[in-house]
Amino acid sequence: MAETAGVETEGSVMADILPTAPVSDRRREGFAQAPRGLIPTGDESSSSPVGISAPAGRWLSIVGIGEDGADGLCPAARAAIASAEIVFGGARHLALAGDLVTGEAQVWPSPFSLAGVLAARGRNVCVLASGDPFLYGVGASLARHVPADEMSAFPAPSAFALAAARLGWALQEADLVSLHGRPLARLRPFLQDGARLILLTSDEDGPRQVADFITALGCGASRLVVLEALGGPSERVREARADAFAFTDVAALNVVALEVVAGADAPLLPLASGLPDDLFEHDGQITKREVRALTLSSLAPRRGELLWDIGAGAGSIAIEWLLAHPSLSAIAIEGHADRAARIARNAGRLGVPHLKVVEGAAPGALAGLPPPDVIFLGGGASEPGVFEMALAALKPGGRLVANAVTLETEAVLLSAHARLGGDLVRIALARSVPVKGMTGWRPAMPVTQWRYGKPLEGKPPEGKPPEGEGGGT
Repeated sequence: MAETAGVETEGSVMADILPTAPVSDRRREGFAQAPRGLIPTGDESSSSPVGISAPAGRWLSIVGIGEDGADGLCPAARAAIASAEIVFGGARHLALAGDLVTGEAQVWPSPFSLAGVLAARGRNVCVLASGDPFLYGVGASLARHVPADEMSAFPAPSAFALAAARLGWALQEADLVSLHGRPLARLRPFLQDGARLILLTSDEDGPRQVADFITALGCGASRLVVLEALGGPSERVREARADAFAFTDVAALNVVALEVVAGADAPLLPLASGLPDDLFEHDGQITKREVRALTLSSLAPRRGELLWDIGAGAGSIAIEWLLAHPSLSAIAIEGHADRAARIARNAGRLGVPHLKVVEGAAPGALAGLPPPDVIFLGGGASEPGVFEMALAALKPGGRLVANAVTLETEAVLLSAHARLGGDLVRIALARSVPVKGMTGWRPAMPVTQWRYGKPLEGKPPEGKPPEGEGGGT
C-alpha cells in the first residue's frame, strides 16, 4: 500500500530506515527495528534522540490522516493542521487535508528527506502521515531526531487495524508485515499453516505477486483478501484463493490479508534452529544441521546484535541467526566468489535477503566492517591473522564461537583456551546406515567448539582469575 499506515511517498525510504526484517518475533511488526549503522551517530547514552539537545517547545505536530480525509480527524488534529506555518506530506495527504492547510504546503522531496522538517525546528510545523505515523511510518523516523516533548501526535487507525476490523480478526493474533519497498522473500518465514497475515504492499501489482509467491511455495489454497482504499469512499474488499487469483483492476492503495493453508509438501520453515541441510544450496561446505543447531545455541542471539560469520560457506549460520529475530543483523564473509553468490541465493530463498555478503578472504575482508557483537569462525581460523583480527574486532562483552574439524584449527582453539579461558566442547555425531541388510552407525567427523566471552573493560578474561589472585599460596 503505497501511502498507508504511516509510510509516506517515501515508502522505499522506510525500507532503508526501518528494515529489517520479519523471526521468533519475526511475527508482529517484525521489521520496525532499525539496523545498526543507520541511526545518526552521537551520544546514544542520552535519553534524547540523536542530533537534538535542548527542548524548543512542542513545535512539531504529526497528524495521521485516512482516506476519509479531514472529516475523519479529531478537532485537535484539525487545529494542528490549520495553525501550522508549514505542512509537510505526500501529495495525496495534502489533497486529503484540503482547505485545512492554510500555511505553506511542502510535498516530500524525492529522494525522501527529513531535512526540511528538521531545519524548521522552532516554527509551527505539521507533518501529515497515513494512518498511524508510528507504525512503519514517518513518525518513527522523526522520533530519532526530535525529542518526544517537542512533538504532538494525532494518529489515525492504521491500515492493519482497518483490515482486521473489516475481517473480524483479532489484530494481536495476526502477523503484521510491511512489504513496501522490500523483497517478497521476507514473507517466507511467516508462511505457517493456519497463520493470519496482514501485508502492506507497494502498489497494484502487490496482491498478484503475493499470490504467485505463496502458490510457488505450496500455499496456493490460502485465502487471499485484497482490501483497497480502506476508510474512504472507494473502499473495496474482495477475496480469492491464492492459486486462482485473477483480479486485474486492483487499486494502488491496498492491503493483503492471508489465511495460510499449506499443502502437505509445502516447504515451510521450522521455527527452531537446525533447518534441514537440503534447504540450502551448497557444495559440501556447510555446518551440518545438528551441529548448526548446537552452534546457534552457543552463539545465543540477543535483540539487536550484529553477527560476523567468517568463512561462511553456504551461509547457513548467518541465515539462521537472522531468522531468530527481526532485530538481528549479520555479515557473511566468504573468500570464494561462487560460494558468496550461493550465500546470497540461499538468503533470498529462505526469507532473509537483507543478509550482507562480503566477498573476500579474511583477515583483509574484515577491515572497515562495523564491529560485531558476536562472531562465528566456521572456516579460516588457522589462517594467519584471522583469529587475532576477529578477536580484536569483537566488542567488549561480545561472544565468539569457533568450530574446528581439522587438527590445525583445533590447535588454534586449544591455544586460545589455554590463554583466554572460555569453554571447549567436543561434538561427536553418528548416523544410521545400511550394513549388509542390517543397520549400523557411521560416525561423522568430530567438531571441537570453543566458546568465549570477551571481557568488559577492567574485568578479567572469562575463566581466568584476576591478576595476583589464585594459583599460588
